[in-house]
Amino acid sequence: MDTTTQPITDTKATLALNPLESEAVYIFREVVAQFDRPVLLFSGGKDSITLVRLAQKAFFPAKIPFPLLHIDTGHNFPETIAFRDKLVKELGLELIVRNVQDAIDEGRVTEETGKYASRNMLQTTTLLDALEEFKFDAAIGGARRDEEKARAKERIFSVRDDFGQWDEKNQRPELFNFLNGNIDHGQNVRVFPISNWTELDVWSYIASEKIEIPSIYFAHQRKTFLRDGMLWSAQDDVVFRAEDEEVVERTVRFRTVGDMSCTAAVLSTADTIEKVVGEIRTSTISERGARIDDKRSEAAMEKRKQQGYF
Repeated sequence: MDTTTQPITDTKATLALNPLESEAVYIFREVVAQFDRPVLLFSGGKDSITLVRLAQKAFFPAKIPFPLLHIDTGHNFPETIAFRDKLVKELGLELIVRNVQDAIDEGRVTEETGKYASRNMLQTTTLLDALEEFKFDAAIGGARRDEEKARAKERIFSVRDDFGQWDEKNQRPELFNFLNGNIDHGQNVRVFPISNWTELDVWSYIASEKIEIPSIYFAHQRKTFLRDGMLWSAQDDVVFRAEDEEVVERTVRFRTVGDMSCTAAVLSTADTIEKVVGEIRTSTISERGARIDDKRSEAAMEKRKQQGYF
């Protein structure tokens, strides 16, 4: 059942039963109270969709009081883009899209080539440009501490300098859930309302709230090929494929839906939310185990974050 457009009812009882939801709602309200121009970074993935639902609850019966921003690599899964546009239309939200292709065309970033080419790292320049263009002082995103060890170091309010860079050694304490939004001119803050959630928490919340998500998260037939022990989509012209890499139709799903060029599928027969939750409970591999961009080096994510990546 699609509940993305249904009214958000009184959440008092729900919040009492769900401390994670209660914390996220509190964080959203603190963002609006402490910052002048917040924005929600939206990819069309499960985590950002969950953020939209939490923001609805935080400000109901009013509309979400800030826009959504999507940094489009041009290599997103079509299912994700279609879902993004559908959700925004149904909820009457403001969506800002900025394209990595523009930075490539302007010569501000150089597109990678070869077997492991990806536009994922190129998002940083476009993101920082967008934050500067609209003077956003708080960018809300769906990163979680359980995803990757660099993200585990982040505070909920994570200050970036006037170059958009992150210093992992210079962070503010957050004792007793006190969130300090004071920033100097030129600085901005990245905000992580579901920082303390796990992948299983997100899926359990999606199940309990009956939130609609893109079909790509569920098991489906897809033409894929095997490389480095990972299954890559062969249904587009984005992912490089060598002549000796055989295309086989398999039953797969995606646990994360980043740029197609760095996001692999997993073998799965989980075609419902309940089955996905059951699958995750027994999984021994992190969801980002299917992201090749995290495998470039031991500190790949941390280096990208230091440069301004979300």
